[in-house]
Amino acid sequence: MQKIRAAVIGVGYLGRFHAQKYAQAAGCELVAVVDSRPEAREQVAAELKTRALAGHRELLGAVDAVSVVTPTPAHFPIAREFLERGAHVLVEKPITETAAEARELIAAAARARRILQVGHLERFNAAILAAMPYLNAPRFVECHRLAPYRERGTDVNVVLDLMIHDIDIVQTIVGSPISAIDAIGTPVFSEEIDIANARIRFANGCVANATASRVSLKTERKLRVFEDDAYLSLDLQQKILTVIRKRTAQDGPGPLPVSIEEQNLEQGDALKAEIDSFLDCIRSGKPPVVTGEAGLTALETATRITELVEASLGARKRSSAPSSPRGATE
Repeated sequence: MQKIRAAVIGVGYLGRFHAQKYAQAAGCELVAVVDSRPEAREQVAAELKTRALAGHRELLGAVDAVSVVTPTPAHFPIAREFLERGAHVLVEKPITETAAEARELIAAAARARRILQVGHLERFNAAILAAMPYLNAPRFVECHRLAPYRERGTDVNVVLDLMIHDIDIVQTIVGSPISAIDAIGTPVFSEEIDIANARIRFANGCVANATASRVSLKTERKLRVFEDDAYLSLDLQQKILTVIRKRTAQDGPGPLPVSIEEQNLEQGDALKAEIDSFLDCIRSGKPPVVTGEAGLTALETATRITELVEASLGARKRSSAPSSPRGATE
């Protein structure tokens, strides 16, 4: 197969890294980067010795694959245009603003027989990959994803910005429909929700408790999974997997009734793995690790959590509003 002609639409903080990975990938040519900001596109284009464009339409029909790394509202129209013109698309998370848009993208990809992959990067995290063989029947999952405040990413709330990573992972490993959700949260520094907690109950009895904050003093990305005979602790930032299981006859004697195994994993390059996987799917025709349907499922749950948080905020505001004096008229 000839080299895959690729482009990156949106080369801000994350898009720049996408462009670097395409430029380094075997059997791939980064033909252009696109950004409405001259300083952003010119800097990345000079670094990677490629073209800099202000708009994406010049590339329609001229590339085989694109990464769409724009603000979320632009995901749908740009991804749809490229799919309809025969390009494979890797779109950053969340897949789109609405579930209806996501369904339309999925349908467009199916009509065009093109790959639609969603950028849920944690699926390529070394700790997640190492844990998968141990995950049989989770009973309780606890997620903490904390980060300091930064302006980047505040075009969406913390559920769609950060928690959606854990939503995708949890729904993937539990593999059961959601039966109920409780959620709370609040804005702190931005106009959007900056900290949120959701308790998700699944039809098979598993419960997940997810907390996401972008107003913390430290960065933390941890996942804890409890099964009937095992406890797994995943540090997604430090790439450490700890597995605690009931001691068996094969384990031999020990001071505790459990065996403890800790794996310090190579840091790896999850984004490189994600883009390499995308390019491999283009060449082989196999489905991506994170399909459009998976992106839709995560978006639907994140949207539901957002609605519950906003409803609780509205109820709190109404309950704290001063009541009108008796007999007053509007």
